[in-house]
Amino acid sequence: MKNKISYKDALDNKIFETISKAAQELNVDSYVIGGFVRDLILQRDAKKDIDIVAVGSGIELALKVSELLPKKPKVQVFKTYGTAMLRFQDIDIEFVGARKESYTSDSRNPIVENGTLEDDQNRRDFTINALALSLNATNFGILSDPFDGLADLESKTIKTPLDPDITFSDDPLRMMRGIRFASQLGFEIEEKSLQSITKNKDRIKIISGERIVEELNKILATPQPSTGFLLLYKTGLLDIILPELTALNNVEEIEGHTHKNNFYHTLEVVDNICPNTNDVWLRWAALLHDIGKAPTKRFNKRQGWTFHGHEFLGGKMVKKIFERLHMPLNQKLKFVSKMVMMSSRPIVLAQDIVTDSAVRRLVFDAGEDVEDLMTLCEADITTKNPNKFRKYHDNFKIVRQKIVEVEERDHVRNFQPPISGEEIMEIFNLKPSREIGILKEAIKEAILEGEIPNEYQSAYDFMMGKAEKLGLTTKA
Repeated sequence: MKNKISYKDALDNKIFETISKAAQELNVDSYVIGGFVRDLILQRDAKKDIDIVAVGSGIELALKVSELLPKKPKVQVFKTYGTAMLRFQDIDIEFVGARKESYTSDSRNPIVENGTLEDDQNRRDFTINALALSLNATNFGILSDPFDGLADLESKTIKTPLDPDITFSDDPLRMMRGIRFASQLGFEIEEKSLQSITKNKDRIKIISGERIVEELNKILATPQPSTGFLLLYKTGLLDIILPELTALNNVEEIEGHTHKNNFYHTLEVVDNICPNTNDVWLRWAALLHDIGKAPTKRFNKRQGWTFHGHEFLGGKMVKKIFERLHMPLNQKLKFVSKMVMMSSRPIVLAQDIVTDSAVRRLVFDAGEDVEDLMTLCEADITTKNPNKFRKYHDNFKIVRQKIVEVEERDHVRNFQPPISGEEIMEIFNLKPSREIGILKEAIKEAILEGEIPNEYQSAYDFMMGKAEKLGLTTKA
C-alpha cells in the first residue's frame, strides 16, 4: 500500500510534465528522487535543485528535455560520471542513469554499473533520501518507498537503507551528511547508525578538506549549530577534523581553582550569534574564537588560571586550520583571523570606563568589521548570573553608542593620516628614511589619542612641532 501514495498534485511545475514526456519518447522510466521528495513531504521550502533518475541514460534524457523546453536551456554533460545538468526557472536539475555501485577501501569514488530504480535507491545514504516519485505516464506521482522512509520522516529518524557499516565505509562523507541532516531537520540519528559512525570515524580521513568544510558550513548555517557539533564530538569525528576545538573540553582543578569548560562555552557562543547573523564566516569566527586557550592555559597561585595571549595565538591557529582543510586563503581567512585576534577587545572595553581614545583605537583596528566584532563579543556573554549578563549588555550598548559618536566626529574607520609619506618627503626634502615613518606614526597616534582632530591643518601643525624636535627643517 505504501507504494500507492500519490503526490501527483504536488508535481505541478511544468518541468515534471516535460521530463515525463521526454522519458516516454525515449521509452525509459524516470523518477524524481532524494532531497526534493523529502522536503516536499516535509513541506519545507522548495529546493533549488532536483535529482532525476532515468532507468537508462540520464544524459540522453537531459538532452531530450532541453529539446522540448521553449528556450532549449544549455545542457552540461559530465560523461565521466554519466550525469547531465540543466537550469530551468532558477532550478538546477541533475539527470543520472539508475546505477548500482561498489567501492574499494581507499576511495569514496565507486565502481558504477547500470541498474534498476531499486539498485539506485539501495545506494542512497539515508532512507529519507531514498524516496522516489514516478514521472511515468502510467503512475505519475506515485511514491516508491522501499525502506519505510516515510515512517522515518514521521518519527524524525535518520537511518541508513542498508547496513550502516557498509553505507558509511563505502562513502565516509555520509557520516557528516547524517549529522548535518539531524542538525538541519531537528531529527535524531538511529542508535545503530550513530554507533556505526563512531566505529567508522577514521574513514573520514580519506575525504577531502573541501567536502568536509562544505558539510561544516551547512551545519554552521543551521539555527542551532551546537546540535551538529555535539554529534560530531560524540562520534569522535570532531577530534579528527578540528582537534583544536576538542582540546578545549578539558577542565582542570588545582588547589580548588577550576576554569570554565571552553568547549561547551564555544558552542553556546555559536548558538548565541546565529539569530544576529547569517554570515557563515562570522559564525566560523565564533566557533574558533577561543581555540588559543588550550595551548596558553597556565596556573599560578596569585592569578589562578590564565590564558594570556590566547587571542593572538588563536588568530595564527586559524590560518593553519584553513590550510589543513583547504579553506579559502583570501579575505575570508583574514576576516576570521582578525575577529579571533580582536575577540576580547570590546569585552575589555565593556568592563572599564569607556574612553574615547580606546574606542578610536578599536574602530581604527577593526575598520569595516567593527559591527561584526561587536556582534561576536555580545554572543560571547554566556554568564548565567542575570546581574552580570545585564551589566555586560548595558555596557556594550554604551560602547556601540561611543563608536557611533567617535566615528561621526573623528572619521577614524580605515583612515589614512591626513598627511602622506610622499608629502612629508616633499616638505622636508627627504628621501625614504626612518624619520618619515616616525612622523606618520606620531600623527596617527595623536589622532587616535584625541590630541588633535583628524584634519589636515591640525595634523600639519602637529607635524611641524614634532619635526623640529627631530631636527628637521623645511626646504627653502
